[in-house]
Amino acid sequence: MSSGDTSEPGGPGAVAPLVTPWVVARVAGPSMTPTVRSGDRLLVRRVAPGGTVGDDAVVLARFPARPELLVVKRVRRAVPGGHWVEGDNPFVTDDSRAFGAAVVVGRVVGRLWPRPGRLGARPA
Repeated sequence: MSSGDTSEPGGPGAVAPLVTPWVVARVAGPSMTPTVRSGDRLLVRRVAPGGTVGDDAVVLARFPARPELLVVKRVRRAVPGGHWVEGDNPFVTDDSRAFGAAVVVGRVVGRLWPRPGRLGARPA
């Protein structure tokens, strides 16, 4: 999935919302293994700017420090400026531990391909 134009009124560090209410995101990389794997296609519903999501939700997010980077991560908790998000694979991930708070732009509703269905809980 292309992140598209990330410029938005609000100056440097502004995070662009998703343009459409629904998007399909293709996972690239192992940071969310075993929950999702590289190549999976996910159905994502847009979250309104400033919207909140629950802890443990799998989301599509951007980091104000890296607005061109669109990531699939799991919400750990709400923090000032957004949400603290982390990958399910702690050994291979670029997440809030590296970039700080993230702005959630969409919530993953489920996997479309290759194994359609809802995503599982965070691994122990």
